Amino acid sequence: QVRLVESGGGLVQPGGFLRLSCAASELSMDYWAIAWFRQAPEKQREKVSCASPVNDNTAWYADSVKGRFTTSRDIAANLVYLHMNKLNPEDTAVYYCAYSYSCGGSPAEFRSWGQGTQVTVSS
Repeated sequence: QVRLVESGGGLVQPGGFLRLSCAASELSMDYWAIAWFRQAPEKQREKVSCASPVNDNTAWYADSVKGRFTTSRDIAANLVYLHMNKLNPEDTAVYYCAYSYSCGGSPAEFRSWGQGTQVTVSS
């Protein structure tokens, strides 16, 4: 059974940096689009980034994180990262990774949501 597990969240001061990791079991992430979503209390789930399958090798970012967040893969380790720079309190949320055939899909087309990892940006 495919399972994605997020890690790396925590408490960070405004302007700080975090790197989130997404690990998969029973799935070679190279062949799939891997997206990062976040959900803050009382807000809808938001897609923040997506790494296309390796043979396409493109990435998409939400306007709210463009220029601050980047996503990357460690192919050998079967990991996908979300590097988050210049964090601000509006980035506080639970972050999830999920996979789909392409980055263009709606959230409903992404699968294997994990439990998420909490990111809190506060002084």
